[in-house]
Amino acid sequence: MPFKNILIPTDFFEGFEVALEYAKKIAECGNSTLHILHVIEPSLYPSDMGFGHLSYVDIEKELMNSSKSEIEKIEQSLSAENYKVKTTILFGRASDQIVEYAKNNNIDIICITTTGRSSFDRFIFGSTTEKVLRKAECPVLSIKIPVKSND
Repeated sequence: MPFKNILIPTDFFEGFEVALEYAKKIAECGNSTLHILHVIEPSLYPSDMGFGHLSYVDIEKELMNSSKSEIEKIEQSLSAENYKVKTTILFGRASDQIVEYAKNNNIDIICITTTGRSSFDRFIFGSTTEKVLRKAECPVLSIKIPVKSND
């Protein structure tokens, strides 16, 4: 069963490259498109935390500009390797946007990493991967990335 549309969400941090390698192997089985998705999550930047003269619009614009730059690098690299690539940047809660994107773009499989945080961290912060696993209508390949020790 070939996977024609493969979604690889990225936060531009460690782990994306691992998920991308799995997705590329899956893509080799057919004429697949790699969908690279980055979600900018809303954040609060109170003025008493050193962001006094910046507006939300300025911060969002800077996040969008840096995200475009990063996602373009990924797209160029994959295109140079002859992969079909579609890149998208969305605003919102990452897990919700990933699931919605998959549904609206006929995604056949999602390749996503998890850092293997402690139970306490998952309780406090939640896990995007866990939410995607629960809500996605398509298969999800969850790849565990070991947490680096601070030795």
